[in-house]
Amino acid sequence: MSELRRQLLQASQRLVELGLNRGTSGNASVRDGDGMLITPSALPVSVMTTDSMVRMDLKGNVKQGGKPSSEWRIHSDIFVARPEINAVIHTHSTFAATLACLRRDVPAVHYMIAAAGGDSIRCTSYSVFGEQTLSDNALEALRDRKACLLGNHGMIALGRDLDDALAIAVEVESICEIYWRALQAGEPHILTAQQMHEVKLKFSDYKKPE
Repeated sequence: MSELRRQLLQASQRLVELGLNRGTSGNASVRDGDGMLITPSALPVSVMTTDSMVRMDLKGNVKQGGKPSSEWRIHSDIFVARPEINAVIHTHSTFAATLACLRRDVPAVHYMIAAAGGDSIRCTSYSVFGEQTLSDNALEALRDRKACLLGNHGMIALGRDLDDALAIAVEVESICEIYWRALQAGEPHILTAQQMHEVKLKFSDYKKPE
């Protein structure tokens, strides 16, 4: 358990270092046996320690620690619905949040969007933070995906572990920046379904052992 706590703290610190979260915004979690560890509520990363992490079961009961992030429902619901996912990261990163405020799905403006699991990154409608509706909307937007935007809010990124979830979050923020900047210059060309199919085949080749 101490190793997972250390990893969760390091991932939270890295999110701040990369500018994906600021102050007390955002949160992260990691699957821990039949429960999860999640970052605490309203505590700046700069003062977090491994002991700050909150252990919960997937029904929302705190088993160890203080008050969990207000978004704990999103994390627990994802772990229940997606057994292949072991880490969840939520950010308020600038470009993802900008497009979320425009309520825009992100299309295949760049081939690396395939890293998020599909030909687009879906954006949900708006829901008040911490409410079940927000989690329900996120689960729908994450169907067959590893990332989504939360309307007027931010981004969710999923991974097989914290390193993978962090890599997805970084990639999604980069794609959101590319899309936003392209929109300022004109109307970006969007890759076709066939072009994205070819990208996914290439990605699968990279994953095959030599």
